[in-house]
Amino acid sequence: MKRPLHWILAGLTVLLAATGFAEDEKKPLKALLITGGCCHDYEFQSKALTLASAAKADIEWTVVNKGGDGTEAQIDLYSDPNWAKGYDVVVHNECFANTKDPAYVQKIVEGHKGGTPAVVVHCAMHTYRAMESDEWRQFLGVTSRHHEHQSKYPVNIEQPEHPIMKGVPANWITPMDELYIIEKVWPHTTVLATSKSEKSNKSQPVIWTNDYNGTRVFGTTYGHSNDTFGDKTYLDILTRGILWAAGKLE
Repeated sequence: MKRPLHWILAGLTVLLAATGFAEDEKKPLKALLITGGCCHDYEFQSKALTLASAAKADIEWTVVNKGGDGTEAQIDLYSDPNWAKGYDVVVHNECFANTKDPAYVQKIVEGHKGGTPAVVVHCAMHTYRAMESDEWRQFLGVTSRHHEHQSKYPVNIEQPEHPIMKGVPANWITPMDELYIIEKVWPHTTVLATSKSEKSNKSQPVIWTNDYNGTRVFGTTYGHSNDTFGDKTYLDILTRGILWAAGKLE
């Protein structure tokens, strides 16, 4: 008996979904990396992150490196109110501590309030720290304004069952990196890992997730040195953080 075409298409859709080859599953994850500013080798970091993550997952990267190497800049990308549209996740690895225009920062967070997930790395926590408003810090999930010296820091995993932390060695020690001092953990933040200060012996959050108005945010304060961006464990954590933020890890 000849079956109607819509029956055949419906059956094919079910089969593809069951075997993991549904059309949505074949699409690459579209990721935007925004980087630039002072104090770090952003060209190396960008290459290390995009190459390592694309080797682990089907990620299609767009990299925007603007703003020069100073501490104050406004990137023209954010002038478009739909700047985040079309991306499954945005990675912020910017370092503009003295940019403090609240209207400019509002343009950035509005892109994420619209539902685009985010990953925030290292100096993103100190970006816009001169601004009085807390909007950026609420988005990040933590407040930090300074860091301690560089060292190789042992990492204590607080949430070993979280999908981002699965597979991270229990005895992982970072390459030479900076420990950021966290002044505040915002209410919708879940701390996944901590490291102890060598000066005060106080534990500081170093890896976390945040719920920003229903949008997923993954963050880490580590990522200062090229050695860190050459570390397999660190790059694996970033990759899983990207996938988790985009809803692809569960």
